[in-house]
Amino acid sequence: MTTTIHPLLVELLTEELPPKALNRLGQAFAEGVRANLERQGLLAEDCQSTAYATPRRLAVRLSAVRAQAPDQPFTEKLMPAKIGLTENGQATPALLKKLAAKGLEHLDPATLERESDGKQDYLIARGTATGAQLAEGLQDALEKAIDGLPIPKVMRYQLADGQTSVKFVRPAHRLVALFGADIVPVSALGLSAGRNTLGHRFMSEGELVIPQADAYEAILAESGHVIASFEARRAEIERQLQAEANRLSATLGDDPEVTALLDEVTALVEHPTVYVGQFEETFLQVPQECLILTMRLNQKYFPLFDPATGKLTHRFLIVSNMHTGNPANIIEGNQRVVRPRLADAQFFFETDRKVPLAARVEQLGSIVYHNKLGTQLERVERVRAIARGVAEALGANVSSCDRAALLAKADLGSNMVGEFPELQGIMGAYYAAGDGEPADVVEALRSQYRNRCDRPVQPETLTAAVLFLAERAETLLGIWAIGLAPTGERDPFGLRRAALGVISAFEQLAAGGWLKISADGPLSLDGLLQLAEASFPAGKVPTDTRAEVRAFIYERYRNQLIVEHDRHAVDAVIALAPPLHQVAERVRAVTAFGQLPEAESLAAANKRIGNLLKKAEGDIGDIDAALLAEPAEQALAAAIDALRPQAEACLAAGDFAGNLRTLAQARSAVDAFFADVMVMADDARVRANRLALLSQLHGLMNQVADISRLAQ
Repeated sequence: MTTTIHPLLVELLTEELPPKALNRLGQAFAEGVRANLERQGLLAEDCQSTAYATPRRLAVRLSAVRAQAPDQPFTEKLMPAKIGLTENGQATPALLKKLAAKGLEHLDPATLERESDGKQDYLIARGTATGAQLAEGLQDALEKAIDGLPIPKVMRYQLADGQTSVKFVRPAHRLVALFGADIVPVSALGLSAGRNTLGHRFMSEGELVIPQADAYEAILAESGHVIASFEARRAEIERQLQAEANRLSATLGDDPEVTALLDEVTALVEHPTVYVGQFEETFLQVPQECLILTMRLNQKYFPLFDPATGKLTHRFLIVSNMHTGNPANIIEGNQRVVRPRLADAQFFFETDRKVPLAARVEQLGSIVYHNKLGTQLERVERVRAIARGVAEALGANVSSCDRAALLAKADLGSNMVGEFPELQGIMGAYYAAGDGEPADVVEALRSQYRNRCDRPVQPETLTAAVLFLAERAETLLGIWAIGLAPTGERDPFGLRRAALGVISAFEQLAAGGWLKISADGPLSLDGLLQLAEASFPAGKVPTDTRAEVRAFIYERYRNQLIVEHDRHAVDAVIALAPPLHQVAERVRAVTAFGQLPEAESLAAANKRIGNLLKKAEGDIGDIDAALLAEPAEQALAAAIDALRPQAEACLAAGDFAGNLRTLAQARSAVDAFFADVMVMADDARVRANRLALLSQLHGLMNQVADISRLAQ
């Protein structure tokens, strides 16, 4: 069957959509329509889809859509024959009802086939189903696409008839559905499809008539002053921003907030034009983070920076939804709006500076951290205790670490953090520096809210690393202790993030030389969690909490490592729960070992040994050399004695790869042992001696990892 193929356009014109969800809504709408039409066989093989999303519209264009889907053969398993047919072979009411429900009432029951499932015969209907018509298929696809949108918050509104109400993300006002040049008679949200839409709210004149699906994007751009594609609009904004920044010999900065803001302003405008604004240079005496935050967060401006110093300048870029030959009023209006906000920031900063940061610590006693864990001041005292213990273990300046922990949350009572909670820690660092606090304390306050430690710990950042660890250990133990461990996707207190932070700190302490790869200490994860547990009142932390948090951290490490490393190698290392700062190096060593020709055989043997040892009765004693009668067991005992000193020396030096290479030399002896020796001998003494031999081999093989996890 041949059918007409044309492009298809569907557009929903709405009131202003939520900007942070716009791109996701646009992609979901387009994909929902496409997927449902494809499921019905209405898309041609070479059909391409294009998503459109502006503040006031969601749309999709499909390049090759069929007017009718091809006929499709079908097979329907109906019901057991003994239920569907009488003894005389006539259809029962149950069968007739089933056929009607399936839309197969036209079939003669006598034409139904029978198939056995091995227990009974079933009635089977076979035939050819007429392909879906586009109008019906699009109606279904449109409804399903709308129902499946990831709407952040649904609103209910009343239609023009004054009686009917519908639910959608924002009120919808028009629906366009064009198959080539023809309107497809579908409806949604109380709207009937047509070919008329609206362009830019201010720059477009009246309705826009879309003559055919392929003309949509061009007509919106030329007559409606709307760039319909989210990606094209974003690219145009970025081009204009870069051009203006280059013209002013400035940069937009390279932090992630620039990208996030670019996405957001793309969702706020339909016809972007970038203008340059400025403010008085006296405001630059305020910490630049305050000015940057208020411009980006409240005004959606792009601050400009000096490329040589990275410092904020007094100019910013405005992404306007209006293009005009004389933008003076737009620029002046935006400058007039931003000045009071910058003045507020200046006032807050100057007012906060009148009170020393240390004097604000007492206020934390009136700020509740959690009703089951007390105030922020009580929490500060716990973090201080942990920080002192960590500092002593690492040889850090205990006084500085204690001071950093004391001041860490003091800025929560400041005016600036009250207005901009995102500046916690950053403002504390500015106030501490102004009060003459030591540089390492200032750095600790500034970096305490980072998600992870991302560079080797140096002497000047050791205090920061101590505070970082202490704060996260307190959070993990405390929140877990009151029964708020993460469940599924819910993790309101960020315990997964805290665990990854702890892992990163141990990694970077090792990279900086504070933790030796060849040693368990001086600080271990168990030691850190013990310090955290001891900081709480006796009985506050349930007995099993520390073990659960420890397992949680190792599990987070496992999930992080399997992204880049072989899962079996990661599992082999994590199974031993080695010192946290050694895990990554051990994984690399096990991965390399897994490539050796000896690895597969030794891993299988190790697994077999483990199973044998689990079945052993009583304690496994020492090896009695006099009972080693078989040449193969004598050779294995000799191999163990010869390899143990070298393997243990490698382990002591942190040479995990060397330890495993040494182990690989035992392959021939191990293979020969299992080929020639009966471990579970009838003689109990011989059996026990052979198990003792295997126990020693097992211990030698699993010093770096449980290599049985490598057995496929």
